[in-house]
Order: sequence, then C-alpha cells, then structure tokens
Amino acid sequence: MGGEGAMMAANQSLKANRSQLSKKKRGFGGLAHNQSGKKTEYNFPKATKEDIKKLRNKLKKEHIERRVKQIVLLTVIMIILISVFIYFA
Repeated sequence: MGGEGAMMAANQSLKANRSQLSKKKRGFGGLAHNQSGKKTEYNFPKATKEDIKKLRNKLKKEHIERRVKQIVLLTVIMIILISVFIYFA
C-alpha cells in the first residue's frame, strides 16, 4: 500500500507540533492560568435595572450611529467608483 511514509511523516509532524504547544502554555507564567490554583475573586459593582437600561440604550445609539457612518462611507465610495467607471468607459 502506498502513502505509508507520508502518513508517518504527518503523524510525526503533528506530534512535534503538539509538544511545542504544551511548552508554550507553560511559558506564559501567570498569564495563561493562575499559578497558585486559587480562584480569583472580583468585586464588581451591583448594577440596577435603570443602569442596565441606560447602558443598553447608549450601546444601541452608538451602534446605530456607527452603522449610519458605514452606510454613508460605502455610498460615497460606490458613487466615486461608479463615476470613475463611467468616465473611463
């Protein structure tokens, strides 16, 4: 059967890549995981329903403004491209 050498090379390559990946995870120090094994506790402020509604409305408004800017920019670019194509046609 042909191809056994290629499959063996592929398996060796995968094994080598896997061994390098485990070294990378250990090399991060405290960035990849907590070294002490303790759970990190955070003191987040309590959010009221009013705060959540204000934040939601603010994010919706920002999203709409961003979308309008994207549409205007796309329209301007399309008008420029169409005018260039018409000019050179």
